[in-house]
Order: sequence, then C-alpha cells, then structure tokens
Amino acid sequence: MKLLVTGGAGFIGSNFIHYWLKNHPEDSIINLDSLTYAGNLENLAALKDNPHYRFIKGSITDPKIVEQAIQGVDWVVHFAAETHVDRSILGPAVFIETNVLGTQVLLDAAVKAQVKRFHHISTDEVFGALKLGDNKKFDEQTPYNPRSPYSASKAASDHLVRAYAETFGLPITISNCSNNYGPYQFPEKLIPLAITNLLEGKKVPVYGDGLYVRDWLYVQDHCRAIDVILQKGTVGETYCVGGMAKDVSNLEIIKAILNGLKKDESAIEYVKDRPGHDRRYAVDFSKITQELGWKPAFDFEHGIKATIDWYMKNKSWWAHIKSGEYKNYYAKQYGRK
Repeated sequence: MKLLVTGGAGFIGSNFIHYWLKNHPEDSIINLDSLTYAGNLENLAALKDNPHYRFIKGSITDPKIVEQAIQGVDWVVHFAAETHVDRSILGPAVFIETNVLGTQVLLDAAVKAQVKRFHHISTDEVFGALKLGDNKKFDEQTPYNPRSPYSASKAASDHLVRAYAETFGLPITISNCSNNYGPYQFPEKLIPLAITNLLEGKKVPVYGDGLYVRDWLYVQDHCRAIDVILQKGTVGETYCVGGMAKDVSNLEIIKAILNGLKKDESAIEYVKDRPGHDRRYAVDFSKITQELGWKPAFDFEHGIKATIDWYMKNKSWWAHIKSGEYKNYYAKQYGRK
C-alpha cells in the first residue's frame, strides 16, 4: 500500500507516519509538507534513511506539486491545515487558502488519480460550542456551527470532501477529532506551552477564568483511530474521535501539569480572554467504538505523564523552536516576550 500523507511534518502527521511505518512496515509513505512554522522535519529524523519513506516539500495549494506527489498513491491521509484558533483570529486569510482551497486542489488530484481512499482529518470545533455543566456531547449528527475563522475553514473543507464524494464518486472517510496532545506538538498549544514554560521557569498563561473544557485525545490513540477507519471504516462515513470520559477544565489540565513537574499554582498567570472563546467541547465517540472496535488506550493521567516525560527528555527539540518567529508571535498574542 502506498500512502500520501499531507502535513506529515506537523504534530499529528509526524506521529501518524511513525505509527504507520512501525505497524505497517511493508507500506510506503510520501510526506507532502510545505514546512510552515509548525512543520519540522526533525520530527521525522529517524526515518530519513527508511526506503519506505519519502519527503516532498510543497504546498497542497500547488496543483503541480500535488499531482506529482499523488502519482501511484492508493490512500490519501489529509492532515495538512492551519490549526491554531488564536492565529486564525490574527490572520484568517491563510486559513481559507490552506484549509479550503488547498483541500479543493488535493481533492481534484485525488479524483484524477482515482485513489482508493481519501481520508480527511477534521476537528470537533466545526460543531461549535457546548454549555458548561451540560451533558450534551458532539456526535456525527451534530449540526455544524463553527465560531472561529479556523473552525469555519475546517467546516468548509469537510463539506468539500463530502461534495466530491457525491459529485465525483471519490471514496472518502472523515474523522472529527478532539484536541490532541503528545510528542512533537508545537509549543503554542496549551499543554506543550505549559510544560515548556514551566521547564524554563516561566509562568503559564491561562485565558479568562480557566474553566474552558476540551476533550483531550492522546495522539497515539488518534493514530490508532485513523488506522482502524482506513482498514475497517465504511466509505462515505464520518467518525467522531475523542479521548475523555468526563469534563476536565483547562485549569485542571494546568494543575495536573504543575503537579507532574512539582510546581505550585503561583506559576499560573491569568490573561485576557480571546474573542469568541468556545466554552466547552465534548465528544461522543460511541460510533467508532461500536462499529469499529476502537477506544482510547490512554486515559488522561497516563497520557499527560507520558507527554511531560517526552518534553523533559527532548529539550533540544523544543528549545530552539521557542525563539525567533515563535517569540514574536508569543509577544503579540500574550503581550510579553
């Protein structure tokens, strides 16, 4: 089997490539990535001599590059996207270009190449927000109600994927996953930002009252979910993928990290809330459990411990990332250097 993985130098994409080649060593992977600020080939340094792995530098918005990359491919696994809500508020245009137009270019190429499966990685954020203290969860029937430029761009890409399935007969599957965490995550997201700041002796910025709730999914569990969807999923279907059995607030997440690093709560710094901040996400992943037999292997306690350990052991990976362009962004977003 030959796979094209878009965005494979990013956080989830690189974890998926490592996972796939470990568990399916007979397969080959082409990694198409434009190496934006969050794309890092160091994530895949261990594979540079693997004959089953090839990297192509290029954007999914470039039809010529995409057509070259997709030649002879059986499956496309589409991770490539701008993903950070804060950045989408600062500059929405690149989110529309990459997430919507880039997906359209990729879909056109997939139809022309007659790939056997196009799997699209999406997010639970397309469904909008839930109320704190409510028992409701997102599932595959939840109406779309995106509330940020990021989630709107991902909602648009989901609709495009389904439209190409109906119009052109492209064999597709979609997974809407919750917030991922784990190794190789760029340190602008909540969990790696908190861990690395604390390891540097800095404070951890927490938006508003810190009571925002997200469903947290350990990245290896997400990779397993994609695997089972590709192997056993029904063409044309969508699967919600989550990792939590109960609500846990961002403040509780930070306190768990503080505890793991033996720090006290004086390291927390409350900062001005971001515009349109969704209050709560929760994912009902019973469909993928009942139909495909998948469920998370990591609970949050074990997942966060593994994540803290990885960042402690890999300071050289993240230390140089938190410089240059990242520092400029950090200062602009949080008002400090």
